[in-house]
Amino acid sequence: MSMDSRGGDVVVIGAGLIGLAIAFELAERGATVRVYDRGEPGRAASWAGAGMLAPYTERVANEALLGFCVSSLREYPRFVERVRAAGGIDPRLCLDGVVHTAFNEADLNRLQSDAQELAARNVATEMLDRSSLFSTEPWLGSHVAGGLIVSGEGCVDNRRLGRALVSACQTRGVAVERSSALRVECDERRVLGVHTDLGFVAAGAIVNACGAWASHVPGIPARCVPPIEPIKGEMLALGAPDEFVRHATWVPGAYLVPRDDGRLLVGATVESAGFDERVTARGVHELLHAALSAAPSLGSFVVTETWAGLRPGTPDGLPFLGPTPIEGLFLACGHYRNGILLAPVTARTTADAVEGKPAPEILPFSLTRAGTDWPLVERTTRV
Repeated sequence: MSMDSRGGDVVVIGAGLIGLAIAFELAERGATVRVYDRGEPGRAASWAGAGMLAPYTERVANEALLGFCVSSLREYPRFVERVRAAGGIDPRLCLDGVVHTAFNEADLNRLQSDAQELAARNVATEMLDRSSLFSTEPWLGSHVAGGLIVSGEGCVDNRRLGRALVSACQTRGVAVERSSALRVECDERRVLGVHTDLGFVAAGAIVNACGAWASHVPGIPARCVPPIEPIKGEMLALGAPDEFVRHATWVPGAYLVPRDDGRLLVGATVESAGFDERVTARGVHELLHAALSAAPSLGSFVVTETWAGLRPGTPDGLPFLGPTPIEGLFLACGHYRNGILLAPVTARTTADAVEGKPAPEILPFSLTRAGTDWPLVERTTRV
């Protein structure tokens, strides 16, 4: 596919996992693609997350969004293989299940109810008594009552995935560039291109994949601005022996995700704090308290890293995907906690939309979805 007949390249604004995945998908289909970001590719929320791929664990309530998440989870192995084959970097996908823990009878009963609900959706689970849970995850505190494994869920190393996507995009001829000043240009009907640090670049299609900054892209008409606000999340990493924690594990108030580089990730807080990305004593305390309450043995481990990221939140909790009232302008933003999980399916459906193919899966996530009257977003030049 070539967009040249429509007036220029495809331009993707935002070099997070969503933007890079879309660029890779379009390039694989033959498009000429440029990706612009003010910062380093694969950073921001894409770099700050834990890479959880767990739609049922995340308790996605909206059925359309849950179905979208489940589709993306199914697509992940093939997506990762394509990226690895193109760029030569393995993102370390692991779908060996997510462990949920209970530390009292009430929580254990809740897990049993969860297992029944998941069984009704044909999701495989396994209830673990105290002894079986210790065999699976022996690091947990002696006061644990039991647990549940949700099969088929897991995680990906999101930082490696970012590097893998950059490499895969470059191999496929995608230009990934940094620009401190970026502005969209369009007329009343359609997009024309973008102004960058190096001048004007004509574009037949532009995809807004700016994450928490998606409502602050200069030049986009007000009726096409998605109402997105940053939701801060803080995380930390502990230095842990290899395979000390074997599965991504949820404990009351936190989740723990092992990495093969000796880090044990602990996340994540949720806070509306504007664009403040500072790590706070309160956030670190909350995470450590949850982790140490579940497993006091973690108290001797070293805190090796702390960080914060900004999730793109929306008024109804659903992403904004697909065409806008301006021809050639597309949205791929507002994924909130599910951006890493939704990268494969967002890339596929956005590429379909850019090509002009039917994309019924994204209709529930349209900017103009029925029954909505989005408030105007205060405009700034933060991009």
